[in-house]
Amino acid sequence: MTFKKSLITCSILGLGFALTACSTTSTETANQTSSTIEITEQNYAHAETARNYRNWVALGANQHITHMRNLPPRGKDAPTVQMNDDTLYSVAVVEAVDGMVTFEIPESDVYMAVQVVNEGGHGEHYVVGEGSYTAAIETDYAFLIYRTGTEKGLEAARTAQDKIETDTLKFGTYEVQDYDYQEVEAWTSTLTAETQGQVFAYTFPRTSKEVTDLHQWNLENANGWGGSSPEVNVANLYTNSVMLDAEQCQTTTFEEPESKYFTSVTPYDESRYLIAGANHISSNDWVTNGDGTVTVSFNCGSNAINNIDTNGQDFSFTVRYYGVSQKVMNGEIAPEKSVIKS
Repeated sequence: MTFKKSLITCSILGLGFALTACSTTSTETANQTSSTIEITEQNYAHAETARNYRNWVALGANQHITHMRNLPPRGKDAPTVQMNDDTLYSVAVVEAVDGMVTFEIPESDVYMAVQVVNEGGHGEHYVVGEGSYTAAIETDYAFLIYRTGTEKGLEAARTAQDKIETDTLKFGTYEVQDYDYQEVEAWTSTLTAETQGQVFAYTFPRTSKEVTDLHQWNLENANGWGGSSPEVNVANLYTNSVMLDAEQCQTTTFEEPESKYFTSVTPYDESRYLIAGANHISSNDWVTNGDGTVTVSFNCGSNAINNIDTNGQDFSFTVRYYGVSQKVMNGEIAPEKSVIKS
């Protein structure tokens, strides 16, 4: 594998500025409803994808790779719903060249993956580890999500981010799509609310041709846009629990998932955003029980095993299996289904 020696450095825009820019765009678009594209069941996934492209374009991601140097902000200050709390993000919005996108993952001593998300919201490709990759994509533009592991701390992750090279990427041509983004957000809120009373599993079909249930696909985009299509020992599987009461101590105990890379459990509020002050629990550092099983506790006190304190905020939790194992794919392990009140 060969790697170019040059390194593109980028100025990092603050998230406060980014959200100001997003809000301004949303207001201007809303005032032009006569010329905007109506949101329907058929185009919602494209519109929600355009909303996420737009939020990251406000951070400069269509001009250069945009690194998020810290864990994502809590609440709706985040540019994307249900963001990971266990990796740093780097994002590029780029044009495909002859239907292909070529990108590189540098050598590093932490987890690093790239997901290629097309304009329909499909993560067509998910690749892990050092190499140069060329991937076909079914739309004109791609949203590249670099996920960099924090298992060795933030500084190690930032060092790995700095090694990312973007010589092969075509920047500067993406234009924000003409949707009414207030309407898109209203659709997203409605679809998210529909799933709050149930355990929810994502399938994330890789292409438009693989969508067999349009409503399910829309629910997946509303609850966790940008998630990967599960692939044993490569890509990730995600599941959501039901909404849980923060006033009660609750636990879930499950067999070690044996993800190839790691597994994490992260709480979210009812709108699927991270909760202020709440941490995630990861297999990189969780404590196992004497029989090898894993117990994660929620709001059970600082002495409880693998405790997550949601600070009085009702929540659901998402389990992410990075490099999902076959037994998890087979449904043999399901922490979201085994929650008990203590």
